[in-house]
Amino acid sequence: MDIEFFREYCLGMQHVKEDTPFGPNTLVMKVHGKMFALCGIDNFSSVNLKCDPEIAPELRANYLAVEPGFHMNKKHWNTVKIGSDVSDKLLIKMIEDSYNLVVDTLPKKLKDAIKIG
Repeated sequence: MDIEFFREYCLGMQHVKEDTPFGPNTLVMKVHGKMFALCGIDNFSSVNLKCDPEIAPELRANYLAVEPGFHMNKKHWNTVKIGSDVSDKLLIKMIEDSYNLVVDTLPKKLKDAIKIG
């Protein structure tokens, strides 16, 4: 996966916007203002994604590319190295799971708009 595919895939999800709140070199994907993915712009070697705390340890144990979230809450975030033992198909599922975890925390009105819209 390259950064352009990652970016376009994320922006194709409902109500997603990109931002650079941590400086010009870190791309942050947000749904209704809440982060679900972060990556380096100049160095797209990994991506930080939210993860269900019950699933995170299993992913970390089964894939060398999955580590506790760098500079993030390690219980709720994973860092996934690009081009390692995580396939693009699995990475896409992890992006979708991260997005859905954040959507699940939104107020009901925003959640309903996403499911309908």
